[in-house]
Amino acid sequence: QATARLSPAIVFQANAEGEVAYINERWQQLTGFRSEESLRDGWLQAVHPEDRERVKTEWNRAVQDGVPWKAEFRLKTRDGRTLSLLAETAVEQAESGELKGYVGSLTDISEIKRAGRLAVENAFLKEEVMEASAFGGIVGKSPPLKRLLRQIEMVASTQATVLIQGESGTGKELVAREIHERSHRSERQMIRVNCASIPRELFESEFFGHVKAAFTGAIKDRIGRFEAADGSTLFLDEVAEIPAEMQVKLLRVLQEGQYERLGEDRTRQVDVRLIAATNRDLKAEVEAGRFREDLYYRLNVYPVTVPPLRERKDDIPLLARNFLATASRKINSSSVPELTREDLKQLENYPWPGNIRELQNVIERAVITARENELSFDLPTPSESPPSNPSHPKTAAAESAEVLTEAEMRQRERDNLVAALKKANGKIYGRGGAAELLGLKPTTLSSRMHKLGLERPKA
Repeated sequence: QATARLSPAIVFQANAEGEVAYINERWQQLTGFRSEESLRDGWLQAVHPEDRERVKTEWNRAVQDGVPWKAEFRLKTRDGRTLSLLAETAVEQAESGELKGYVGSLTDISEIKRAGRLAVENAFLKEEVMEASAFGGIVGKSPPLKRLLRQIEMVASTQATVLIQGESGTGKELVAREIHERSHRSERQMIRVNCASIPRELFESEFFGHVKAAFTGAIKDRIGRFEAADGSTLFLDEVAEIPAEMQVKLLRVLQEGQYERLGEDRTRQVDVRLIAATNRDLKAEVEAGRFREDLYYRLNVYPVTVPPLRERKDDIPLLARNFLATASRKINSSSVPELTREDLKQLENYPWPGNIRELQNVIERAVITARENELSFDLPTPSESPPSNPSHPKTAAAESAEVLTEAEMRQRERDNLVAALKKANGKIYGRGGAAELLGLKPTTLSSRMHKLGLERPKA
């Protein structure tokens, strides 16, 4: 018993009837129960209620058969904690061969069990992420996303023109890429055009190409995006930005598959599948006279709406963990920070007006500023947050708002860009830049500044 007192494990002895006659001090240190109150079958009262009958039955069976006993069970300590224990006994026999009793040990395996559960949870999470990432870069498995994925599957193998609608930052380009990758044209690269970044006077050249000397600066022949996408898919992002005079020519190439390079009489034939995307209500744009109705119906053959992140709350944990891993690799971090329940609650309660793009940026900032793997999310308070769906049609405010002319709208846009540039001290790119303040891509902002004749103010 002197050796038993020094043991880091709980050591006990039991007689041939299975009654505990001795238990060392480690029992009281670990469980809070006194050794004397745990003798005979008193120790069973410390066993977790859900495990007690099983443990009692298995122990009595081992005693009855005179064989060693080994079992795992949970134990409730006096202060309410739950421990996991591994019990192992050896049979003691008298010289005559009769059963004398048992000597046994109880080892605390709580940490091992926790580590095992964590490994299982991590394996499940990896499996979950793999399942949720089955559609390329589209991560999630919420009901709204599943409906979107079913639409992708249905339309991908067809030649139908697809119109992808959704708020900024929802991942419309990812949807376009997935439709292309699952189509019969996937062997060739999808060609993307950001219509908001093209100066008005260069649309025709950008779409259809030009010949040498077609305009000042055209020093050689150049193919356009339609020709580059021949036999493949052409993705027109922010399609509502296409000017009215170009919409007519776009309609022709969609209907007839024919176009001419700028400055050339030769008619060329092209085989292109078109996918368009917009964060505007194109039907409303048609009603306002800013978008051709015939082109709208030509584009709207198969409409797909990408749900905003606030309607995909179930996907936030998966997306956040995915972005955490990506951001950690980007900064060469040796470990990926863990998301706590409080972290997830904070992320799930935020309305995400900037959608997935905003979530990705918030996660990346949190990884960069993390201290000892503790994350801190830079989220606006509700009063600072922009409205979750600023483009929602026919709100009460919109119905009572003044009607502006096109010139007044342009002036307001100009004034807003100037205000953002001043607030950002002339900075366009990066954190705190005007592009981030406006929720635009830096290239889009630069294009609009050029279109409005704005120069970056000096700091």
